[in-house]
Amino acid sequence: MKFFLFICFFLLSAGPILAGAGTSEQLLNDLQAALAHKQDYDAQRWNRISVLTDAFNSSKRNDEAKFDLGLRIYEEYKAFKYDSAFVYSQKITRIARQLNSPEKTEVAKLKLAFILLSSGMFKETFDELNSIRPSYLSQADKLDFYFLQARAYSDLGNFNQDQAYRPAYNTKALAYADTALRFSQPGSYEQLAVQQFKAVKSGNLPEGVALYQRIRRLPQLSVHQLAVSASTTAYIYSQLSQEDKAFELLLVSAIADVQSATKETVAIFQLSDYCYRRGDLENAYAFIKEAREQAAFYKARQRQIEISHISSIIEGQKITIIENQRKSLKVYAVAVTLLALFVVGFIAIIFKQLRKLQKAGRLISITNQELQARNEDLRRLNTGLNEANKIKEEYIGYYFHNNSQLIDRLEALKKALDTQLSSKQYGAVQKLVNGIQIKQQRQELFKGFDSVFLRLFPQFITQFNALFRPEDQFILPEDQLLTTELRIFALIRLGIQDSEQISRMLGYSINTIYTYKTRVKNRSIVPNEEFEARVQAIEAV
Repeated sequence: MKFFLFICFFLLSAGPILAGAGTSEQLLNDLQAALAHKQDYDAQRWNRISVLTDAFNSSKRNDEAKFDLGLRIYEEYKAFKYDSAFVYSQKITRIARQLNSPEKTEVAKLKLAFILLSSGMFKETFDELNSIRPSYLSQADKLDFYFLQARAYSDLGNFNQDQAYRPAYNTKALAYADTALRFSQPGSYEQLAVQQFKAVKSGNLPEGVALYQRIRRLPQLSVHQLAVSASTTAYIYSQLSQEDKAFELLLVSAIADVQSATKETVAIFQLSDYCYRRGDLENAYAFIKEAREQAAFYKARQRQIEISHISSIIEGQKITIIENQRKSLKVYAVAVTLLALFVVGFIAIIFKQLRKLQKAGRLISITNQELQARNEDLRRLNTGLNEANKIKEEYIGYYFHNNSQLIDRLEALKKALDTQLSSKQYGAVQKLVNGIQIKQQRQELFKGFDSVFLRLFPQFITQFNALFRPEDQFILPEDQLLTTELRIFALIRLGIQDSEQISRMLGYSINTIYTYKTRVKNRSIVPNEEFEARVQAIEAV
């Protein structure tokens, strides 16, 4: 019954948006009303997720049905919450591999690539896309794959803003969009969306507007699809200097985002900028605050950085206005006080102005607290970047030094072989070859890796052992730095998630790596699905 009421509420509130847009003033009122019911819209998505996760967790076997359930849960999370979508993309990847299904494995990779791009992780997105084998994908998934490639290059070009590289990115984006169109159904939303993307990237803006009108007439257009196309068309109108139309479409997109419980969005963020430039500071502040909350909830790293810039401007302007009001109030209070010497009746007015002054002071205090919280968020982001840079510097220096030594040894070996071969001392050559100790070299490589890692993470073993009962903790001999199990999770702490890559680095089979990881997780006192996240939370020096 509760779920039915949610559906009725959703359809009644979404109806005006899908039917057509109103004036800017009416749309602003609709957006404010939608934001007032934001928790109801979010609750609908949480209810759907709860039903699906209960079914997923109750399934005892890793079969196609469980894969499909995991995929549906991922779809609910992908535009709602990044870290949960990431977890389920990993789960369906494991199920696909256990089913020995290359088709499902490639689909799982495609889903992971989508949320990596949504979170602003460009390198990881391209790494994942490059690992996908399109021949195993269905027609619909091939469309998603090539359109995701186009979006990735487009977003990278927008982020890069470098005129030397951006044209090449745009060229690749258009080429991938052309390929995506080959797998689309004529007249479908997917085909029209790709065509609108191409129109924007190629500068054919009138065609982009015409395509939006066709999209609006689609009979099965979802609220989320409306949000995406309206946001794209708002950008087109802004490029055509038709700011009023762009503003209205951003309002349509933002309302649709709220009603579909979509957190990975740009419309509300762009609305705050429009309101700021129009002098509507109240709505600008409300919308940038909402955009910041959405980006933090979804964990969209790139969006958080973009929002922090405009947020500082808007909040700074608000403080300036409040300070000016405060100064004006002080002057007025002094004047009223002087007049009060002659007119007793003015005393009431003085008290009223003082109350306004106190209210302004409280507002400044609240705003300052929010600014301090934003600064703390930025500080944490900078700390993470500094840690990553330090890790890169340490390992680049270490491996450059090791490679130099290896080249020197190879050069010496080559000279010795040349000399002995030229003099036909084949016994000496065999002796020289037999003297090469590959196992010893690998152990030295591991020892060097362990040494650098423990310099970066001196408390790693202690904090890692804290995840186990005392009898299950790792106790190392004095002459050993890391065990194989610790070395696997050290690589994971450095951001190397792929078990196949870890197996190649350590010289083990991928099954051995899975066995080590599973054995360690089963001994831990934390749930298996949280274990790697707890390892990644271990701080560097």
